[in-house]
Amino acid sequence: MEEMKKEEVKEEPKVEVKEEKKHPSGLTLDERFKLCRSIGQECISEVELRALLDKHPKPIAYDGFEPSGRMHIAQGILKAINVNKLTKCGVKFVFWVADWFAMLNNKMGGELKKIKKVGEYMIEVWRAAGMDLENVEFKWAQEEINKNPNEYWMLVMDIARRNSIARIKRCATIMGRGEGDHMPSAQILYPAMQCADIFFLRANICQLGMDQRKVNMLAREYLEHKDVRKKYRFKPIILSHPMLMGLKQGQAKMSKSDPNSAIFMEDEPHQVKKKINGAYCPPGVVKDNPILCYTEHIIFNRNGELEIVRTEENGGNKLYKSYQELETDYKEGNLHPGDLKPAVIKAINAMLDPVRKHFASGAPKQLLKQIRSFKVTR
Repeated sequence: MEEMKKEEVKEEPKVEVKEEKKHPSGLTLDERFKLCRSIGQECISEVELRALLDKHPKPIAYDGFEPSGRMHIAQGILKAINVNKLTKCGVKFVFWVADWFAMLNNKMGGELKKIKKVGEYMIEVWRAAGMDLENVEFKWAQEEINKNPNEYWMLVMDIARRNSIARIKRCATIMGRGEGDHMPSAQILYPAMQCADIFFLRANICQLGMDQRKVNMLAREYLEHKDVRKKYRFKPIILSHPMLMGLKQGQAKMSKSDPNSAIFMEDEPHQVKKKINGAYCPPGVVKDNPILCYTEHIIFNRNGELEIVRTEENGGNKLYKSYQELETDYKEGNLHPGDLKPAVIKAINAMLDPVRKHFASGAPKQLLKQIRSFKVTR
């Protein structure tokens, strides 16, 4: 009897699974994308952001700030949170200390010496507030532009000649002004200059507030010109953080010119308590509620939880591990403003305490005294 030939078993070709290259941050691409994306109320665009994080070894994110007076918690704490998230993902963060811009916008009465002093103060605040400065660089506009004036002003002029006055005026809100406001001609320069900053700094990500959206979109539009696209290749990604409301009813954002609308980074505990206790916070109302806004974007964003301390009669203590759970309870009447506000006061005062201590003595104390003596102008 002939032996049956064994059927040859064809082996399936091995599919090589390409392992994700380990990132220096220790985070996966998904983790880095999720952490970066958590910063923005809006991201233009998510596809571009993910591709950037995948391909670029060390992207550059930037924010420009006018030294314009004392710093409130939106600039201080929220900015520190956002910067720390980005640098944790391997992003280099560049702060554009916009001294010339503040002068154009008549901040500190347009006095450059005072503006520079305020810039120094703001850097001190971020240092004290827990911003990790290892991958952060501060660049002063006047100094950097004067190093390479030809490149910068050619950029400004090119952006200006490709856009109408009407298009530039639509960006007036970036200066805290309406399109119909009286504007000195110097401020027509401002949007073209801010747009140029992005390319001058080689920024991949514009990480500013939603109030700066129009000029960031102007930068993306600029790359729709073929010759410009050939030079800079990729449109800057816009990662816009939400604006923190003012403490009073109907205030879309904090105002430095109205001290009671904002919590400042060196406010004393009793000042924080007074401001929050007097803030607009109607029971059960979530929309346009500044206390809930701070709870979400400051407290949960940094601490990830908030403990409510109250009597058993009022429901007993409760530790919230998510903002959504807290908001639901507030909306349904299970959490009263009288119990929420003390918890918010305690959490914010804990965040501000290192800043207060930093400015309590020595050179920082003298610097703060000088800043407080300056008149805030707009």
